[in-house]
Amino acid sequence: MKSMEEILNGSVDGMAAAIRQGDVSSVELTNAFIARIEAVNPTLNALVMPTFDLARKYAERADQDLAKGEIQGVLHGVPMTMKDSLDTFDAVTTWGTLGRKDFRPGIDATAVARLRAQGAVLMGKTNTPEFTLSFKTDNLVYGSTKNPHDPERTPGGSSGGAAALIAAGASPFDLGTDTGGSIRLPSHYSGIAGIKPTSGRVPCTGNALPISGLTARISQVGPMARRVSDLALLLDIISGPDNQDPYCIPAEQRNYNDVDIEGLRIAWHSDNGICTPESAVVSAVETARDLLTGEGMSLTEARPSGLEMSQLISSRVFNADDGLQVENLLADARTEQPSPLLGSRPKDLPESSARDVATVMNVWDNYRSSMLSFFDDFDVLICPVNATTAIPLEAPIDFSAFSYTMAYNMTGWPGTVIRAGTDANHLPVGIQIIAAPFREDHSLAVAQWLENALGPFAPPAISAW
Repeated sequence: MKSMEEILNGSVDGMAAAIRQGDVSSVELTNAFIARIEAVNPTLNALVMPTFDLARKYAERADQDLAKGEIQGVLHGVPMTMKDSLDTFDAVTTWGTLGRKDFRPGIDATAVARLRAQGAVLMGKTNTPEFTLSFKTDNLVYGSTKNPHDPERTPGGSSGGAAALIAAGASPFDLGTDTGGSIRLPSHYSGIAGIKPTSGRVPCTGNALPISGLTARISQVGPMARRVSDLALLLDIISGPDNQDPYCIPAEQRNYNDVDIEGLRIAWHSDNGICTPESAVVSAVETARDLLTGEGMSLTEARPSGLEMSQLISSRVFNADDGLQVENLLADARTEQPSPLLGSRPKDLPESSARDVATVMNVWDNYRSSMLSFFDDFDVLICPVNATTAIPLEAPIDFSAFSYTMAYNMTGWPGTVIRAGTDANHLPVGIQIIAAPFREDHSLAVAQWLENALGPFAPPAISAW
């Protein structure tokens, strides 16, 4: 029988098995994670809407059901947290905006509902910037979330609350959303695992950003956890159409355990030609390359054709509606005081014409087509997640550094992030494993191999481990 600490620091699947086998009750496990949250959250400000009493009731019900031989699903009795951009029927969901500071949606986001249907127990909501539209996690409702490796730095955004809490050992898993890097960047900054699935793999119904409009096909919901195996388990649960998100399709789900990575054509690069990374970021990519080549695998240094255009194209796509999406979000939420980021948009910009919008769409599709030719020669690409490690809370945003993630929102390709190193400031360094559309199995398989080869890293300074 495993000890409580072994269970708490183990895999999500291991926690579920421990509950089913009677090694620990859902109530005991939930209370243990709540205690961890209470220990680290005063510093981190990662969990912003606790639902502890309700979680204990759900956990008690899970234990009662198990005693009767009733198992709800593969996550029966396992606690979780949830990003505050995803609606929850029984908890306030603010989307990080003042107009919704007391708003109860009355319905779960589709991905949340699917996790609950498998027995997961919600402990509370994690912080996100207003409408998820920032690479830092800060808003006027709850304030700023801190990085557990250094509270003077950001855990990234927009899924920063989720990443910080998982990294600190206070949550087994969470769901993030990724429109420009919002799962992958916090995973890199905070030293955890995360995957942005292929656009259309997971329904975004119930997320802060709408499932309609120019940028709807860019966003994806995806799991964040401490291990690659957890990502695969959770992704299987939340994938598939819900007959509401018009971009979600019934794509085949392949098992990453069936992939022989020695048969994959793997490319790598440490510089995308837009923003040269810090040395620690380059070193992490090269470490992954050397581990693979050391096992006899052949890797090729390469960049997709058209990658150099990604920053220009993404900026034009996000601005093609002249701010209409943000205006609608603020109006629908009845938010009169937007965050400084959203309120700083110049009011005197010339409006885009129909010709301008059509040009943006054509250029975007041509970029996607050019980039796709990469998979004529390769199956997987290993590259940086960002040009830097976690930046200070007040540091300005250099958008070119974020081109490493935004490029693949523009294509819709899946990407898994794992920790692969540590910089001179003891901050985690992640790497990104990109794959062809709907080949998450390739991405996860390489990530799992590298995770095993790299071994464990030291937990953050602020940690409940």
